[in-house]
Amino acid sequence: MAPSWTYLIRFIAVEDGLIHLGQVDEAATTDIGLATFEKKEIKARLVTGSVFDGVVTDKVMTVSQLLSPISTAEVPIIRCLGLNYHDHAKEANMPIPDHPVLFIKPRTALNGPYPQKISIPKFVQDNTSDYESELTLIIGKDGRDIPEEKALEYVLGYTCGNDVSARTEQFRNSQWCFSKGLDMSAPIGPVLVAASEIPVPENLAIKATLNGSVVQESHTKEMIFKVAKTIAFLSQGTTLERGTVIMLGTPPGIGAMRNPKIWLKHGDDMRVYIEKIGTLINEVYYE
Repeated sequence: MAPSWTYLIRFIAVEDGLIHLGQVDEAATTDIGLATFEKKEIKARLVTGSVFDGVVTDKVMTVSQLLSPISTAEVPIIRCLGLNYHDHAKEANMPIPDHPVLFIKPRTALNGPYPQKISIPKFVQDNTSDYESELTLIIGKDGRDIPEEKALEYVLGYTCGNDVSARTEQFRNSQWCFSKGLDMSAPIGPVLVAASEIPVPENLAIKATLNGSVVQESHTKEMIFKVAKTIAFLSQGTTLERGTVIMLGTPPGIGAMRNPKIWLKHGDDMRVYIEKIGTLINEVYYE
């Protein structure tokens, strides 16, 4: 059964202190990430069932704390694209790739929106921790060898993501899974917007701000490999399990490509904004 929600949050409720799923009707017009940060009251209609088949009820609860829209237990893996924006490839002085540049993050990298923090482990506190704002999707049903023309049918919803990267470790190795797969290095949220509400994911403004300064600003039309093509490619001979998180690459402006370079510091305010979804806010925390 298909879920009936359109703007889904996962949250701890004021009323009982328990974790629930909820439909936030005002998310269509209100940035829930900003509202949470500003400590505004947010009401949600309780969703029964799971993120994959949830049914919206009339019971209303109050949000105490936002969580990642999907739990770690429901995520088999996080699949990621590198160098997937034309303007980012130009910034990096690299040719447009013929095939997607791929890596994975383990599900233990999953993190949520404010008040969850981007946690930087001690061994990478070397002033090379970096941000990457990314349109992120969640797969809603298992699929293998998915045709490109049917690929969007497998999208449960879209949200904001940040591919936090330890650049020193990344540049030491041709495989990026370790440097980009540290705990809490994949915050997503604040809202999971149903695929039906974003029929053309390549039509969204995307922006990142660090301590109030814009550091990335582009548009998903710049994506080299569009969403449908990415899903079709990843599913070749490989089952994409429901709950798989796919991070779709970042636009220009990452810290490593700047002059002077910009790195994430303890206490920094890091934000990813995507049109029609809202703002993912995290504070940076040095363990």
